Amino acid sequence: MRRSRRIESVVDAVGNTPLLRLRNVTANAPGVEVYAKLEFANPGGSVKDRPALRMITDALADGRLTKDKILIDSTSGNTGVAYSLYGAALGVKVHLVMPSNVSQARKDITQAFGTEIIYSDPLEGSDGAIRMVREVVERDRERYFYPDQYANPSNPRAHYEGTGREILEAVGDRITHFVAGLGTTGTMMGTTRRLKEHVRPIRCVAVEPEDALHGLEGLKHLASSIVPPIYDAGVPDETRPCSTEDGWDMSDRLAREEGLHVGHSSGANIFIAVKIAEELAQRGEKGCVVAIVADRGDRYFAPLKWERRYIW
Repeated sequence: MRRSRRIESVVDAVGNTPLLRLRNVTANAPGVEVYAKLEFANPGGSVKDRPALRMITDALADGRLTKDKILIDSTSGNTGVAYSLYGAALGVKVHLVMPSNVSQARKDITQAFGTEIIYSDPLEGSDGAIRMVREVVERDRERYFYPDQYANPSNPRAHYEGTGREILEAVGDRITHFVAGLGTTGTMMGTTRRLKEHVRPIRCVAVEPEDALHGLEGLKHLASSIVPPIYDAGVPDETRPCSTEDGWDMSDRLAREEGLHVGHSSGANIFIAVKIAEELAQRGEKGCVVAIVADRGDRYFAPLKWERRYIW
């Protein structure tokens, strides 16, 4: 058991998130370990704490961000929460561009930290927010620091030095597969590069929505989206699609069967991880699959709950 530790700032609490062995949703994959990397254990409640903090601290260190500038970026929610939290902790003012249909919980959380929100067209999704933030910055470059999470190398670097290292420290001698969804793609890019340096082969699987029109908030269907500059198609060993229904259903199963109330992108990641485990079991092979649980399900309450009746 790790002893309780004292820290000087909330920023020191980021990382070292637990790996949880899933035993019930993996009943059809005997002999295969499946672990959920619980990124909601970060102070801001998501995997985005890592890159947001790293982008802020790197920019403060090299002078791109100063206390008289406003940090502004586009986000569908989780990175915005993290920017807001660590901006407040470090004395940095934050403005965010979000699609107006992101969950009310995310709007409320970011504003609680003093963040100002600029809303973009909900029909244009995350790509519309990207276009709008670029327009805002172009009008007043001296006022803003634009980290651009989709293009910032500090994004994958946070996972290379953090997430990937932690996974190897926990299960490096056993891990055979790693699963993460594609949004900014930083988690997959950085973690995979670190895992590929390990002595044993580890198959890294990216997850994306099955269709352009989907309900897996936070994930990108790359063929129909603005492809993040940090994305390199040669990094993952394969990319697997997940339907909205499968992602939502797995989120429900995790709550009922594992006591984990997680978001739908996390449901998609675990769905693919369990599918890989079942394929290994059917071939009589053993394995160890680690999947990213990006955030908690309470950020997807009322505004999205009713939408499930739609056919995606």
